[in-house]
Amino acid sequence: MQIDSEWLAAFDEALLALFAIDHADAGMDREELGWYCEMPAGEAALAYGEDFDLCRRDRVWPVWGLRLAS
Repeated sequence: MQIDSEWLAAFDEALLALFAIDHADAGMDREELGWYCEMPAGEAALAYGEDFDLCRRDRVWPVWGLRLAS
């Protein structure tokens, strides 16, 4: 399966924003990328996170610029 480089860059960007990893950090190979490459990159990143029960970045670290309630 051919993985589009623009899609892969967008997928990595979405993974980084959501889960603080990219596809290489996750150990994804071409076969695994192929499971998601037909989806828009953002949706694919969310689906990957759900499939592998990844913890959302914003649940671990507060979003930059927002103060914690005291």
